[in-house]
Amino acid sequence: MKYRIGFGFDVHRLEKGKPLFLGGVKIDSQYGAVGHSDADVLIHAICDALLGAAALGDIGTHFPNTSPEFKNIDSKILLGRVTALLNEAHYSIGNIDATIILESPKIMPYAAAMKKTLAGLMHISEGCVSIKATTNEQMGYVGRGEGISAHAVALITE
Repeated sequence: MKYRIGFGFDVHRLEKGKPLFLGGVKIDSQYGAVGHSDADVLIHAICDALLGAAALGDIGTHFPNTSPEFKNIDSKILLGRVTALLNEAHYSIGNIDATIILESPKIMPYAAAMKKTLAGLMHISEGCVSIKATTNEQMGYVGRGEGISAHAVALITE
């Protein structure tokens, strides 16, 4: 069996009154992420990690933010398509380890729902999805509440 790893990162600006989606779950927040799609930074980072592990490019290659087709699209659809691309290339997803960086709100109360949603989309067990959260200690754009970011690592097998 051949193992491959990939890394993904995403960042979005936050704006008052916008919805906040993380891992396919709506988070109760006054601020939401701004983007061409629903701006789910966690799913976007996971997509990039999976695509990178399989050497299939990146999320912008497959779902360009210049395409009207992807305007306001639910990022769960994108992750489903990425999973299908991996399957077509004869890869299986081993596990995902992801970290969300956000000052507030606290998102760990949503982690179980995110794991369930993400595992279902990728056809893996919830035990293969790790979601962690941290703040940026009030430094930089995340610390000032201007943005949100996420990092993800993926292990796939051929």
